[in-house]
Order: sequence, then structure tokens, then C-alpha cells
Amino acid sequence: MTAIIKCEVSPSVVPDFKAIKNRQHSAWSSGDYAIVGTTLQIVGENLADAADLCPGQKVLDVAAGNGNATLAAARRWCEVTSTDYVDALLQHGRRRAEAERLRVTFRQADAEALPFADGTFDAVVSTFGVMFAPDQSRAAAEMARVLKPGGRIGLANWTPDGFIGQLFKLLGRYVPPAAGVKSPALWGTRDGLENLFDTKNFTISAEPAHFRFRYGSAEHFLEVFKTYYGPILKAFESLEKPTRDALALDMRKLITSFNKAADGTVNIPSEYLQIVITKR
Repeated sequence: MTAIIKCEVSPSVVPDFKAIKNRQHSAWSSGDYAIVGTTLQIVGENLADAADLCPGQKVLDVAAGNGNATLAAARRWCEVTSTDYVDALLQHGRRRAEAERLRVTFRQADAEALPFADGTFDAVVSTFGVMFAPDQSRAAAEMARVLKPGGRIGLANWTPDGFIGQLFKLLGRYVPPAAGVKSPALWGTRDGLENLFDTKNFTISAEPAHFRFRYGSAEHFLEVFKTYYGPILKAFESLEKPTRDALALDMRKLITSFNKAADGTVNIPSEYLQIVITKR
């Protein structure tokens, strides 16, 4: 029997998910996310251990980006299928896997409509990926559907109060999100997870963790993100110069407020939840 996913009351404004996903696809296809994404590799390794990925298990990476969790699972001799709806990101992951001679199947797929049969995988993982799917309930339901009973969903999701959560909150003041769409940061809260995965059918373990962003300076961080990180690149492109300058100034202030380095470089511990959800 397919596990039941808890549904939430629909917002008063019904989002146009197709239009939203088209805009998101354009954003994530711009820049070069891999420049930022490869720095996050340790998160995929830690998640693979937390989810206890074992040799021979069938593992699905959802919204895989450039493949951090994909590579971590493949290094543990799992049978990995890596998916994303942006083919350019999958190409980065494919090149990384080929360089390490890791066996991975790559497939373009939407997190909200996974092209796999019920109960196909022993584990489903996502690092800072599925949390950005606009239809959160549908994405959660799809991950649960393709997971075997007793299988595990491993997630790494930014928290609302951590650095990246606050960065997206700041970005939303300049480029408001689409009406009716829930914040991706809900995936980084216990309440948000329990709204997506009914605790009668799932056991949820969630522990706070930190990824340290290390850059040469606040200006270096800003330049990398507005050049290569699609959502921020698109935000800057959409604004007139005075507003772009104001956003850049506010980003520098935010970076400074979280920065732990005292030598002019950037050392920001950004909080995320490391999550393991077991299907009963």
C-alpha cells in the first residue's frame, strides 16, 4: 500500500506551478551552479553516512544538481540514479562521475513527477535540491511513492534562521516570490517536515548541522554568487542599477553579520537540517 502523505489546506491564491517551474528552470540553467555546488560536497558525504547507504542499494538522487549526493552514494557502491530537471546540471554530474570512474545512471526528471514505479528504491536523497520544488506536497509524495517500505529518505535542507535561509529572505524583499508558493525553508523545520510526511507512516530524524562557506572576502563571496548562482544572478539582472546596488550592500551586511573570520576572509557556518525519514 502506498504510504499516505499529509496534505495541507490549499493557499487562498492558487499558484501557477507550471509558470513558476519555467522561471525556476531558467534561473537554475543560468550562471554555473557547479562553481558553488562543488564546494558543498562534504554535505553529500555526511548525508550518505547518516542515511546509512550501503553497497548494492538502489539510490535515487532527486534534484541532484551537479551530483554531490550522487557521487557520495556511488562511492559507497550503491546503484545510483541521478535526476534533475535541468539537463546542464546533470551534465556536470556525469563528467564528475566519469572522472572518478563511478557507475551512475543520469536521467532528466521533475521532482514532482518522478518517472519510476512505486517502491523502486531503497533510499531517496536530496541535498539542497527538492526543497526548492514549488509544489512541496507533490514532491514529498513522489519521493515517498518510489521508496520501498522500510526505506529511507535522506535530506539536507537550509533552515530559515541560518545564513542561506536569511539570504533568501533578503532576496525576497527585492524580488518577491510568486503568490501562494510556500517558503523552501519550511523543509528545514521540524513542523514543515511533519506537514509533508505523516508521522503515522514515517519516522523523522532531524539534526542541525553547519556547512562553512569559505571565501577570500565578502566581495569575493558576492561576486561568485551573483555571477554563478542562478537565482541570485537572475535577481540582479531583473533590478535597475540603484536597486542592484542596494541589494549588493545588504548582502555584504548579511555576510559580515554571519562571518566568523577575523582576517578579512569569509568563514560562515550556515545552518541546515540533516534529515533521515524512514518509511514504515
